[in-house]
Amino acid sequence: MSAPRPADPDLALLERLADARRRLLGQVAQRIVAQHEVLDGILTALLSGGHALLVGVPGLAKTLMVSSVAEALALKFSRIQFTPDLMPSDITGTEIIEEDPSSGARAFRFVHGPIFANIVLADEVNRTPPKTQAALLQAMQEHEVTVGGHTYPLVAPFFVLATQNPIEQEGTYPLPEAQLDRFMFELHVDYPSREDEEAIVERTTGDLLPKLEPVLTGEELIRLQRLVRRIPAPRVVVEHAVRLARMTRPADPSAPAVVREFVQWGAGPRASQYLVLGAKARAAMDGRGMADLEDVDAAALAVLRHRLVVNFNAEAAGKRAEQIVAEVMAEARKAPARR
Repeated sequence: MSAPRPADPDLALLERLADARRRLLGQVAQRIVAQHEVLDGILTALLSGGHALLVGVPGLAKTLMVSSVAEALALKFSRIQFTPDLMPSDITGTEIIEEDPSSGARAFRFVHGPIFANIVLADEVNRTPPKTQAALLQAMQEHEVTVGGHTYPLVAPFFVLATQNPIEQEGTYPLPEAQLDRFMFELHVDYPSREDEEAIVERTTGDLLPKLEPVLTGEELIRLQRLVRRIPAPRVVVEHAVRLARMTRPADPSAPAVVREFVQWGAGPRASQYLVLGAKARAAMDGRGMADLEDVDAAALAVLRHRLVVNFNAEAAGKRAEQIVAEVMAEARKAPARR
Protein backbone atom coordinates (compact mmCIF):
# COMPACT_ATOMS: atom_id res chain seq x y z
CA MET A 1 0.00 0.00 0.00
CA SER A 2 1.50 3.32 -1.06
CA ALA A 3 2.00 6.08 1.47
CA PRO A 4 -0.44 8.99 1.32
CA ARG A 5 0.74 11.99 -0.69
CA PRO A 6 1.71 14.99 1.42
CA ALA A 7 -0.61 17.98 1.30
CA ASP A 8 0.25 20.72 -1.17
CA PRO A 9 1.92 23.48 0.91
CA ASP A 10 0.47 26.22 -1.31
CA LEU A 11 -3.03 24.77 -0.88
CA ALA A 12 -2.58 24.68 2.89
CA LEU A 13 -1.34 28.27 2.84
CA LEU A 14 -4.27 29.29 0.66
CA GLU A 15 -6.67 27.82 3.20
CA ARG A 16 -4.75 29.65 5.92
CA LEU A 17 -5.17 32.93 4.03
CA ALA A 18 -8.92 32.50 3.55
CA ASP A 19 -9.30 31.59 7.22
CA ALA A 20 -7.17 34.57 8.29
CA ARG A 21 -9.39 36.88 6.26
CA ARG A 22 -12.52 35.58 7.99
CA ARG A 23 -10.96 35.88 11.44
CA LEU A 24 -9.51 39.33 10.77
CA LEU A 25 -12.83 40.69 9.54
CA GLY A 26 -14.46 39.12 12.58
CA GLN A 27 -12.01 40.87 14.91
CA VAL A 28 -12.38 44.28 13.23
CA ALA A 29 -16.19 43.89 13.21
CA GLN A 30 -16.07 44.19 17.01
CA ARG A 31 -15.26 47.87 16.51
CA ILE A 32 -16.39 48.68 12.97
CA VAL A 33 -20.03 48.24 11.96
CA ALA A 34 -20.56 47.20 8.30
CA GLN A 35 -18.08 48.79 5.80
CA HIS A 36 -17.30 45.25 4.57
CA GLU A 37 -16.36 46.42 1.08
CA VAL A 38 -13.86 49.00 2.40
CA LEU A 39 -12.31 46.50 4.81
CA ASP A 40 -12.01 43.94 2.01
CA GLY A 41 -10.32 46.61 -0.11
CA ILE A 42 -7.82 47.39 2.66
CA LEU A 43 -7.05 43.70 3.11
CA THR A 44 -6.69 43.22 -0.65
CA ALA A 45 -4.16 46.07 -0.78
CA LEU A 46 -2.21 44.65 2.18
CA LEU A 47 -2.03 41.18 0.63
CA SER A 48 -0.94 42.72 -2.68
CA GLY A 49 1.76 44.82 -1.01
CA GLY A 50 0.00 48.03 -2.08
CA HIS A 51 -1.12 51.26 -0.44
CA ALA A 52 -4.67 52.57 -0.14
CA LEU A 53 -6.31 56.00 -0.02
CA LEU A 54 -9.54 56.18 2.01
CA VAL A 55 -11.86 59.01 0.94
CA GLY A 56 -14.82 60.00 3.08
CA VAL A 57 -16.34 62.79 5.15
CA PRO A 58 -15.30 63.17 8.81
CA GLY A 59 -16.77 60.86 11.41
CA LEU A 60 -16.97 57.65 9.37
CA ALA A 61 -14.34 55.82 11.46
CA LYS A 62 -11.62 55.83 8.79
CA THR A 63 -8.87 56.28 11.38
CA LEU A 64 -10.40 53.68 13.71
CA MET A 65 -10.70 51.27 10.80
CA VAL A 66 -7.00 51.51 9.94
CA SER A 67 -5.80 51.28 13.56
CA SER A 68 -8.09 48.28 14.17
CA VAL A 69 -6.71 46.45 11.13
CA ALA A 70 -3.16 47.15 12.35
CA GLU A 71 -4.01 45.82 15.81
CA ALA A 72 -5.63 42.68 14.40
CA LEU A 73 -2.51 42.08 12.31
CA ALA A 74 -0.05 42.53 15.20
CA LEU A 75 1.85 45.17 13.21
CA LYS A 76 3.59 48.33 14.37
CA PHE A 77 1.19 51.22 13.75
CA SER A 78 2.05 54.89 13.33
CA ARG A 79 -0.35 57.79 12.83
CA ILE A 80 0.77 61.05 11.22
CA GLN A 81 -1.65 63.98 11.35
CA PHE A 82 -0.96 65.99 8.20
CA THR A 83 -1.20 69.76 8.77
CA PRO A 84 -0.07 72.82 6.78
CA ASP A 85 2.98 73.31 9.04
CA LEU A 86 4.20 69.70 8.86
CA MET A 87 7.76 69.37 7.56
CA PRO A 88 9.30 66.41 5.65
CA SER A 89 11.63 65.69 8.59
CA ASP A 90 8.56 65.30 10.82
CA ILE A 91 7.75 62.23 8.72
CA THR A 92 11.10 60.75 7.77
CA GLY A 93 13.13 61.70 10.83
CA THR A 94 16.18 63.92 11.17
CA GLU A 95 19.84 63.92 12.10
CA ILE A 96 20.83 65.47 15.42
CA ILE A 97 24.25 66.30 16.85
CA GLU A 98 25.09 64.12 19.83
CA GLU A 99 28.04 64.66 22.14
CA ASP A 100 29.92 61.79 23.76
CA PRO A 101 30.06 62.70 27.49
CA SER A 102 33.36 60.85 28.01
CA SER A 103 35.35 62.16 25.07
CA GLY A 104 33.44 65.30 24.18
CA ALA A 105 33.36 64.20 20.53
CA ARG A 106 30.36 65.18 18.52
CA ALA A 107 28.66 63.06 15.87
CA PHE A 108 25.42 62.99 13.93
CA ARG A 109 22.78 60.48 14.97
CA PHE A 110 19.66 59.74 12.92
CA VAL A 111 16.39 59.85 14.84
CA HIS A 112 13.76 57.74 13.07
CA GLY A 113 10.48 59.42 12.19
CA PRO A 114 6.98 57.92 12.31
CA ILE A 115 7.36 56.58 8.76
CA PHE A 116 9.37 53.71 10.30
CA ALA A 117 6.39 51.48 11.06
CA ASN A 118 4.54 48.62 9.36
CA ILE A 119 1.26 50.46 8.83
CA VAL A 120 1.44 54.25 8.54
CA LEU A 121 -1.81 56.19 8.70
CA ALA A 122 -1.39 59.45 6.78
CA ASP A 123 -4.39 61.25 8.22
CA GLU A 124 -5.86 64.00 6.00
CA VAL A 125 -2.92 63.68 3.64
CA ASN A 126 -4.13 66.55 1.44
CA ARG A 127 -3.80 69.11 4.26
CA THR A 128 -0.02 69.44 3.96
CA PRO A 129 1.93 71.21 1.18
CA PRO A 130 3.44 69.24 -1.75
CA LYS A 131 6.95 69.53 -0.26
CA THR A 132 5.83 67.45 2.71
CA GLN A 133 3.60 65.13 0.68
CA ALA A 134 6.67 64.29 -1.40
CA ALA A 135 8.36 62.83 1.70
CA LEU A 136 6.14 59.77 1.17
CA LEU A 137 7.12 59.14 -2.45
CA GLN A 138 10.38 57.24 -1.91
CA ALA A 139 8.97 55.34 1.07
CA MET A 140 5.89 54.20 -0.85
CA GLN A 141 7.80 53.11 -3.94
CA GLU A 142 11.25 51.92 -2.79
CA HIS A 143 10.40 51.16 0.87
CA GLU A 144 13.34 53.24 2.04
CA VAL A 145 14.10 56.77 3.22
CA THR A 146 17.09 58.96 2.34
CA VAL A 147 18.16 61.62 4.85
CA GLY A 148 21.45 63.49 4.88
CA GLY A 149 22.88 61.36 2.10
CA HIS A 150 22.19 58.09 3.93
CA THR A 151 19.51 55.61 2.91
CA TYR A 152 17.59 53.73 5.60
CA PRO A 153 15.45 50.71 4.67
CA LEU A 154 11.92 50.39 6.04
CA VAL A 155 10.97 47.19 7.82
CA ALA A 156 8.68 44.87 5.85
CA PRO A 157 5.76 44.66 5.61
CA PHE A 158 5.21 48.37 4.95
CA PHE A 159 1.96 50.06 3.96
CA VAL A 160 0.67 53.62 3.77
CA LEU A 161 -3.06 53.96 4.39
CA ALA A 162 -4.05 57.60 3.85
CA THR A 163 -7.32 59.41 4.50
CA GLN A 164 -8.77 62.35 2.65
CA ASN A 165 -11.82 64.55 3.20
CA PRO A 166 -13.55 65.08 -0.18
CA ILE A 167 -15.70 68.08 0.84
CA GLU A 168 -13.23 70.43 2.52
CA GLN A 169 -11.26 72.43 -0.04
CA GLU A 170 -9.99 75.41 1.99
CA GLY A 171 -6.42 74.97 3.17
CA THR A 172 -5.90 71.75 1.24
CA TYR A 173 -3.34 70.75 -1.36
CA PRO A 174 -4.64 68.20 -3.91
CA LEU A 175 -2.33 65.22 -4.30
CA PRO A 176 -0.29 65.32 -7.52
CA GLU A 177 -0.79 62.55 -10.06
CA ALA A 178 2.58 60.93 -9.22
CA GLN A 179 1.49 60.64 -5.59
CA LEU A 180 -1.97 59.31 -6.44
CA ASP A 181 -0.49 56.71 -8.77
CA ARG A 182 1.42 55.17 -5.87
CA PHE A 183 -1.85 54.23 -4.18
CA MET A 184 -3.10 50.87 -5.38
CA PHE A 185 -6.71 51.63 -4.39
CA GLU A 186 -8.88 54.64 -3.76
CA LEU A 187 -11.58 53.37 -1.40
CA HIS A 188 -14.70 55.45 -0.75
CA VAL A 189 -16.16 55.29 2.76
CA ASP A 190 -19.88 56.07 2.57
CA TYR A 191 -22.48 56.96 5.18
CA PRO A 192 -23.89 53.95 7.07
CA SER A 193 -27.47 52.77 6.66
CA ARG A 194 -30.02 53.67 9.35
CA GLU A 195 -29.73 50.23 10.96
CA ASP A 196 -25.93 50.35 10.90
CA GLU A 197 -25.88 53.86 12.35
CA GLU A 198 -28.14 52.79 15.21
CA ALA A 199 -25.76 49.88 15.90
CA ILE A 200 -22.80 52.29 15.83
CA VAL A 201 -24.43 54.63 18.36
CA GLU A 202 -25.36 51.77 20.69
CA ARG A 203 -21.88 50.28 20.52
CA THR A 204 -19.87 53.48 20.92
CA THR A 205 -21.79 55.24 23.68
CA GLY A 206 -20.98 52.63 26.33
CA ASP A 207 -17.81 52.30 28.40
CA LEU A 208 -16.42 49.13 26.80
CA LEU A 209 -13.85 49.10 24.00
CA PRO A 210 -13.33 45.58 22.63
CA LYS A 211 -9.76 44.35 22.70
CA LEU A 212 -8.73 42.77 19.43
CA GLU A 213 -6.76 39.55 19.21
CA PRO A 214 -3.95 39.43 16.61
CA VAL A 215 -4.74 37.20 13.65
CA LEU A 216 -1.47 37.40 11.71
CA THR A 217 2.11 38.43 12.43
CA GLY A 218 4.22 40.47 10.04
CA GLU A 219 6.19 37.39 8.99
CA GLU A 220 2.99 35.47 8.22
CA LEU A 221 1.65 38.38 6.21
CA ILE A 222 4.83 38.47 4.11
CA ARG A 223 4.42 34.74 3.35
CA LEU A 224 0.82 35.34 2.29
CA GLN A 225 1.92 38.22 0.04
CA ARG A 226 4.32 35.85 -1.71
CA LEU A 227 1.51 33.33 -2.07
CA VAL A 228 -0.70 35.95 -3.72
CA ARG A 229 2.00 36.61 -6.33
CA ARG A 230 2.19 32.86 -7.03
CA ILE A 231 -1.56 32.68 -7.79
CA PRO A 232 -1.80 32.09 -11.56
CA ALA A 233 -3.51 34.67 -13.74
CA PRO A 234 -4.54 33.15 -17.09
CA ARG A 235 -3.58 35.01 -20.25
CA VAL A 236 -7.19 36.13 -20.76
CA VAL A 237 -7.14 37.78 -17.31
CA VAL A 238 -3.93 39.69 -18.09
CA GLU A 239 -5.33 40.75 -21.46
CA HIS A 240 -8.54 41.98 -19.82
CA ALA A 241 -6.61 44.01 -17.24
CA VAL A 242 -4.38 45.61 -19.87
CA ARG A 243 -7.41 46.28 -22.10
CA LEU A 244 -9.20 48.09 -19.26
CA ALA A 245 -6.19 50.30 -18.52
CA ARG A 246 -5.52 51.13 -22.17
CA MET A 247 -9.16 52.00 -22.80
CA THR A 248 -8.85 54.89 -20.32
CA ARG A 249 -6.22 56.62 -22.49
CA PRO A 250 -7.81 59.07 -24.95
CA ALA A 251 -5.09 58.62 -27.59
CA ASP A 252 -5.36 54.81 -27.61
CA PRO A 253 -7.31 53.31 -30.57
CA SER A 254 -9.35 51.21 -28.15
CA ALA A 255 -10.58 54.22 -26.14
CA PRO A 256 -14.38 54.55 -26.22
CA ALA A 257 -16.10 57.85 -27.06
CA VAL A 258 -16.67 58.75 -23.39
CA VAL A 259 -12.91 58.65 -22.75
CA ARG A 260 -11.99 60.64 -25.86
CA GLU A 261 -14.51 63.32 -24.90
CA PHE A 262 -14.01 63.62 -21.15
CA VAL A 263 -10.52 62.31 -20.20
CA GLN A 264 -7.30 64.28 -20.49
CA TRP A 265 -4.93 61.60 -19.14
CA GLY A 266 -5.65 57.94 -18.56
CA ALA A 267 -4.19 55.22 -16.34
CA GLY A 268 -0.61 54.07 -16.83
CA PRO A 269 0.91 50.56 -16.78
CA ARG A 270 0.90 50.52 -12.95
CA ALA A 271 -2.89 50.28 -13.18
CA SER A 272 -2.59 47.10 -15.26
CA GLN A 273 -0.22 45.62 -12.68
CA TYR A 274 -2.54 46.49 -9.79
CA LEU A 275 -5.57 45.10 -11.59
CA VAL A 276 -3.87 41.71 -11.90
CA LEU A 277 -2.45 41.80 -8.37
CA GLY A 278 -5.84 42.81 -6.98
CA ALA A 279 -7.49 39.98 -8.90
CA LYS A 280 -4.97 37.48 -7.51
CA ALA A 281 -5.47 38.74 -3.95
CA ARG A 282 -9.26 38.55 -4.22
CA ALA A 283 -9.07 35.00 -5.53
CA ALA A 284 -6.74 34.01 -2.70
CA MET A 285 -9.01 35.66 -0.11
CA ASP A 286 -11.87 33.50 -1.38
CA GLY A 287 -9.68 30.39 -1.14
CA ARG A 288 -9.48 30.01 -4.92
CA GLY A 289 -6.25 29.00 -6.65
CA MET A 290 -6.69 31.07 -9.83
CA ALA A 291 -7.77 34.62 -10.68
CA ASP A 292 -10.60 35.20 -13.14
CA LEU A 293 -12.19 38.08 -15.07
CA GLU A 294 -14.69 38.80 -12.29
CA ASP A 295 -11.79 39.38 -9.90
CA VAL A 296 -10.33 42.00 -12.26
CA ASP A 297 -13.71 43.74 -12.58
CA ALA A 298 -14.13 43.72 -8.78
CA ALA A 299 -10.86 45.64 -8.39
CA ALA A 300 -11.25 47.93 -11.42
CA LEU A 301 -13.14 50.87 -9.92
CA ALA A 302 -10.81 51.25 -6.91
CA VAL A 303 -7.73 50.92 -9.13
CA LEU A 304 -8.77 53.23 -11.96
CA ARG A 305 -10.88 56.11 -10.63
CA HIS A 306 -8.02 58.11 -9.05
CA ARG A 307 -5.81 57.58 -12.11
CA LEU A 308 -8.08 59.41 -14.57
CA VAL A 309 -7.52 63.12 -15.11
CA VAL A 310 -10.77 64.49 -16.50
CA ASN A 311 -10.89 67.58 -18.71
CA PHE A 312 -13.03 70.71 -18.68
CA ASN A 313 -15.76 69.02 -20.73
CA ALA A 314 -16.24 66.46 -17.97
CA GLU A 315 -16.42 69.13 -15.28
CA ALA A 316 -18.93 71.13 -17.32
CA ALA A 317 -21.06 68.04 -17.93
CA GLY A 318 -20.79 66.85 -14.32
CA LYS A 319 -19.10 63.65 -15.46
CA ARG A 320 -17.17 62.03 -12.61
CA ALA A 321 -14.30 59.57 -12.91
CA GLU A 322 -16.42 56.79 -11.37
CA GLN A 323 -19.01 57.14 -14.13
CA ILE A 324 -16.35 57.06 -16.83
CA VAL A 325 -14.75 53.93 -15.35
CA ALA A 326 -18.16 52.23 -15.24
CA GLU A 327 -18.72 53.00 -18.93
CA VAL A 328 -15.23 51.80 -19.83
CA MET A 329 -15.90 48.52 -18.03
CA ALA A 330 -19.17 48.09 -19.91
CA GLU A 331 -17.38 48.69 -23.24
CA ALA A 332 -14.57 46.30 -22.29
CA ARG A 333 -17.07 43.48 -21.72
CA LYS A 334 -18.32 43.96 -25.30
CA ALA A 335 -14.83 43.99 -26.79
CA PRO A 336 -13.72 40.65 -28.28
CA ALA A 337 -10.69 38.98 -26.72
CA ARG A 338 -7.42 39.53 -28.61
CA ARG A 339 -6.43 36.53 -30.68
